[in-house]
Amino acid sequence: HAETAPQARRQVIVPLLCVVLAAFETQRAAYAASAAARSAGRAFVTAPDQGSGYARAREAVRLAYADQRLDAAPDVRITCRPDPRNCLTPGSVVRAEIHSAVDLPLMPSVFGSRTPSIRVDAEHEAPYGTFREARP
Repeated sequence: HAETAPQARRQVIVPLLCVVLAAFETQRAAYAASAAARSAGRAFVTAPDQGSGYARAREAVRLAYADQRLDAAPDVRITCRPDPRNCLTPGSVVRAEIHSAVDLPLMPSVFGSRTPSIRVDAEHEAPYGTFREARP
């Protein structure tokens, strides 16, 4: 009976460790996605034109993920309303959406080559401003 107690503890500790690590990784990715969405929206509305706005938004997302030491390449979607072709006009609202997935750490190979993951999404709306001058 003395040998079964340490073995029983190991059988509980390993799954618990997996759950804790998964929670930390998911939280880190959620924070990165939230910061990325906010930064992407702000970067876009401060750009001199729409073309550079998209580039600035992508770079802001890359930096937000790098800040959390994540190598993930999330999907970035920038949309605006009321006119999607003219985002940098007074009254426009730019929406940044970030979609990524977090691989669960220490998952056994029983799942095959595809590691299970948790989807992490974030969004942020940045108004261009009603009282701003339209960009050329």
